[in-house]
Amino acid sequence: MKSSQPIGIFDSGIGGLTVARAVKKILPNESIIYFGDTAHLPYGDKSTAAIQAYSVRIAEMLLQHKCKVILIACNSASSAAYDLVTEYVGKRAKVFDVINPTIDFIRENHNGDKLGLIGTKQTVSSGVYARKISDLNQDIEFVSLATPLLVPMIEEGIYEDEISRNIINKYLNDPVLSNINALILGCTHYPIIHQEIKNYFYSSNKEVEIIDSADTVARALKSYLEYNQLSSKGSDAVDKFFVSDFTESFEQTTKTFFGTEVHLEQIPIWDELT
Repeated sequence: MKSSQPIGIFDSGIGGLTVARAVKKILPNESIIYFGDTAHLPYGDKSTAAIQAYSVRIAEMLLQHKCKVILIACNSASSAAYDLVTEYVGKRAKVFDVINPTIDFIRENHNGDKLGLIGTKQTVSSGVYARKISDLNQDIEFVSLATPLLVPMIEEGIYEDEISRNIINKYLNDPVLSNINALILGCTHYPIIHQEIKNYFYSSNKEVEIIDSADTVARALKSYLEYNQLSSKGSDAVDKFFVSDFTESFEQTTKTFFGTEVHLEQIPIWDELT
């Protein structure tokens, strides 16, 4: 691998752009190749086998773009396909997910706390967070809640209004999440509604830390690149953004996720599978 090679990031849609945004903020000299599998979103209600098939195919596409890192910017894909993608990629690139850096952050900062997680049905039912937190052998109580309406709500641009507040408040008011010290945003779409989640706890007079996997994985990636002397030394970063299905409204929505307008290019990598 060479330091000049790009970083590949993929998600089921545009939620992973919150991770890309965090990566660009902390690593501005790095080039990014982003792929949103919009033809199959959301991954949260897909089978494990389907998610694995999608993820391996996308990984191959990113390898063809000579990526030095493949970052699975989706909790559903991270829980279902991280091990398989890592095995498939081998030594051709370093594979990151959004779960393990979050677990490392929890180990260092939350011993003795009660932690809650909200995420897709796939992420919650996989039990991956519960297992990994249990493996820490720390005094941590862990609870989780599937919040399946949040991803389609965000994808449709419904946030920071009365509808989104009602949905968010109904989920966060669930007794499962009572008395938590911190809440893990177990989906890369959720940073878009970070402030609304924070407002709920503030209005309820509850002090709850919000753990954003986008920030934790960006810091972990930076440490890996620096330690392995793979940080880009140039300042001519070129970012490319691909999707498997395209609409104009989708391109406009990416501005909210990435912080600036980007040009999305459709790439039909699924033709051979249909």
